[in-house]
Amino acid sequence: MRYYLHRWPSQAAMKKLRDKVRERTDRRRSGTDVRDVIAELNPILRGWGAYFRTGNAARKFRQVDDYVVWRLRRLMVKKRGRNLRGGQKAVWTEEWFNGHGLYRLRGTIRYLKTA
Repeated sequence: MRYYLHRWPSQAAMKKLRDKVRERTDRRRSGTDVRDVIAELNPILRGWGAYFRTGNAARKFRQVDDYVVWRLRRLMVKKRGRNLRGGQKAVWTEEWFNGHGLYRLRGTIRYLKTA
């Protein structure tokens, strides 16, 4: 039996994931519905999270969640453009995106049972 208690995503793995998220939340995608963008992001986040969830990656998962929400918020601001009303940006929180189906990495870590 193997125990991977000190395994977490490397800087290269984090960079590759950020590149994939950046590609799918590019400003050119501002015309598409945010639910469609989230639907494209979810399989990537699920797969990446399933690979690293048995390690000690809670801090990295939090960083990824924050980065994805930041990118989606920027996409929504670009989508609204000059029609962005005051205080509307504050509505687009992590809970708002989670309500639209965004997969959340926080809380998905599985620690192995001790023998």
